[in-house]
Parts: sequence; structure tokens; C-alpha cells
Amino acid sequence: MRVAERPFQFVTASYLTRIGNQRSQNLMDLRRGLEECSDASIFYHTFQSLGRHHFLTEGFSNDFAQWVLAACNRPRLAEELASLDIRDYIAVGDLRRDLQQVVGAYCDTHPEEARQTAFEAFFFCEAIEVSVPLGMEAWTLEEFRRGLEQLGHASFHFHFISSRLRLQLRTNDFSLWLADNLGLELLAKQINRIDIYTNTIEGAKAKMLAFIDKELGQ
Repeated sequence: MRVAERPFQFVTASYLTRIGNQRSQNLMDLRRGLEECSDASIFYHTFQSLGRHHFLTEGFSNDFAQWVLAACNRPRLAEELASLDIRDYIAVGDLRRDLQQVVGAYCDTHPEEARQTAFEAFFFCEAIEVSVPLGMEAWTLEEFRRGLEQLGHASFHFHFISSRLRLQLRTNDFSLWLADNLGLELLAKQINRIDIYTNTIEGAKAKMLAFIDKELGQ
């Protein structure tokens, strides 16, 4: 049985949402808002929105794309915004730049549509994160599996999705620990490749447990 050099510490997180003083009535406003809003707001409407809409396997989990579709009735632009995969980003600034490029290009090409008033305004929000250790740790793959099985949605999102920006790597807390501390690089890669857009959080966790069970020979 392999024992890790350092244990995996399971953590959960809760969020206090704050509505900012920026709002968009049309696509031109959204363009300006993306330029002026805080990094925390970009994070809230992309990375964190994926956690809030974890039960959706169809539709848009990106708040910007959802508003563009539902309030502006611009499905093509919504699809372009939704196509930005947060797994490709390790810095909020890079994601902001690409969001700006997509919206900016549409506004330049369709100026009249970009000034049409939306059915409802978009309010830029951000969330204050409070992380709390769960008091669970794992030294072996067996212990890690037991801990993973008990995790709620908030903790899974913290370790599997939000961690990508915290680590500044295109990976997650789980895969990083498995590769660096247990030497299970193949398992780490399999877990990191789980699609967070076509799976719910429960579905992603179930796939992760299946990969671990195969590694354990169960």
C-alpha cells in the first residue's frame, strides 16, 4: 500500500454573494462591464456559475452566455461565449480578454443589435469565499476514496474546478495530489480529463470513484 508524503486535506467552501453597482442593459453595456468589473466578478459568473448550475448537462452554465441568450435573444453570441472552456484558463485576466474579444467583435459587427435594450438587466456580482477544513485527510488511495465519497457539492467544486486558478495549473487538487504524492500519474490524468460540462458534479464524482476503484482492483 502506497503512503503519501503528505496527506490530502479535504476542504469545503461557502460563498457570500455581493451584487455590484454595475449593470448591463444591452450588449454595449456588457462590453464595458467586462472591461471594468473586478476579477472576482469574472470568476463568479464563469467558474462559480458552473458550480451553481452543476445539475445541468445541457444549456449554458456561463452566466454571460445565459443572459445573452435569455435576455438579449442572441443565440449565436451566447454559443460563442459558452464555448470558452474554463479548463483552458489559469488566470482570470486571460478569460476576461477572451470574453471581451467575443462580445466586442459582435458589437462591432452588429452595432444596432448591440444597442437594443435587453428584456432584463444583467447585474455584475462577486462572491467572498470562506474555506473551511473538513477535518478529513487521506494518506493512501483507499482513504482518499472514502473521503471523496463523502464530499458534498461545494467541496467537490472547490477541489475540482475552482482550484485551477488557485494552482495556476491546468489541473485540479485531486489530480495534483495523486500524481505528486502517490505517483499515480495515469489516474491523475484520467481524473483531470473528466468533462465538467457534460457531467453533473455527482456524475463527475461517480466517474472519479470508478477510476479509483479500477486502480484499486475492485
